[in-house]
Amino acid sequence: MTAEFDALRTHFPALRTRDDGRVPAYLDSACMSLVPQEVLDAMAEYYRDYPGCAGRSLHRFAEEVSHRFEAARETFAKFLEAPSPAGIVFVRNSTEAINVVGQGISWKRGDRVLVSDQEHNSNLILWQRLGPERGVRLDILRLRDDGTFDGDALETALAKGVRLVSLFHTSNLDGRSLPVREIAERAHDHGAQVLIDGCQAAPHRPIHLERDGIDFYAISAHKMLGPTGTGVLAGRPEALAELRPLVAGGETVEWSTLTEHKLRPPPYRFEAGLQNYAGVLGAAVGVDFLRRAGLEEVEAHDRALNARVTRGLEGESRIRRLGPADPANRPSVFAFAIDGVDPHDAALFLDEGHGVMVRSGRHCVHSWYAERSLDGNVRASFYLYTNTEDADRLLEGVRELLARVPSGSTGTSAATPARGGRSAPSRRRAAGSSRAAARSARPRGTTARGRAASGARSG
Repeated sequence: MTAEFDALRTHFPALRTRDDGRVPAYLDSACMSLVPQEVLDAMAEYYRDYPGCAGRSLHRFAEEVSHRFEAARETFAKFLEAPSPAGIVFVRNSTEAINVVGQGISWKRGDRVLVSDQEHNSNLILWQRLGPERGVRLDILRLRDDGTFDGDALETALAKGVRLVSLFHTSNLDGRSLPVREIAERAHDHGAQVLIDGCQAAPHRPIHLERDGIDFYAISAHKMLGPTGTGVLAGRPEALAELRPLVAGGETVEWSTLTEHKLRPPPYRFEAGLQNYAGVLGAAVGVDFLRRAGLEEVEAHDRALNARVTRGLEGESRIRRLGPADPANRPSVFAFAIDGVDPHDAALFLDEGHGVMVRSGRHCVHSWYAERSLDGNVRASFYLYTNTEDADRLLEGVRELLARVPSGSTGTSAATPARGGRSAPSRRRAAGSSRAAARSARPRGTTARGRAASGARSG
């Protein structure tokens, strides 16, 4: 890890030493990134210094927030290399962005949407619902398990007359990325538009929307150093202009009478009502933070950490890794399962025993697991504030778990991990289920039942 990235950790209040004397090893950035102090300050500044409504009043508070809100739009346009700030729509998250597109297209019965068999629920459930509601047909592009992309399979699917291709850029399941420029070119050759879920790509690598010819691109700020409840739908202004707004009302119209109205041009027609000004301004500061760090450097940093973890577990026969074999092809995600260990048990074991925070379950890609009759897995995800000590603590925790659970076990039998060099008393062995996590690695004096149940529901 370079000294520059090491210094960046000091900007994140969540990475302070806690009451147990440890600094958290946060390896769940694919779910939600940590937030630098600069973002928190920008949000507080809005409420403290100019808490006005953008575009509505003429006083100094309103003028200041209006100026900064539009500057944030320009910041995201530059960051994504979008054709124009007019193509940057502020939404709550990528789920809403995908719904703005899906619900906004004037579908004809029999129109086809193409998705992969590895999509987040946010890019699947909507299309399933549009079948009975609007007559839209859903086609599935099967991806290779080794992470390589099959252009011929895409061509075969497009030949059926697809209207919209909606795919992830980088998978939250295993960290692989798709060649979006090639996909856009092939789709456009067949007359289809392209919607890309960029949640896992934009935080880690340079994005070139205009160069790659992407029609619509969805991101969530909470995965890229910003606050929750803030996201962006980036689109070509002419493509956005063809969409029917998902929500109509204040700020979306040029004028109205009791019987009719005229919509404003994009992006404003999609931003109904009072906006999350503090969130947008904070998200823009997060984007500036990423730009200063350098996206190519961030991706290289992710890759180095992933390679370290991959090498560290190569000799463990009970570790089953998901996705491409080469960590260079899944730099931000190390997804794995441990034979004989329930994934929720493993996650709580790592958290309570080693202060390592990972995600367990089906990662909102339930369909992929259902196809393979799998219950889930553990996912460690890396970011610019992750360091080699975090990676090594993950390795230490996994190795201890392997040592405590006998080979061939059908459920987790690990005792609470030792802390501070002292051995922990043994606990009753638990069955391999989502509830077992509460019993196998809970802190002393607690039941942790809510944590296990929550993890099981979230997938």
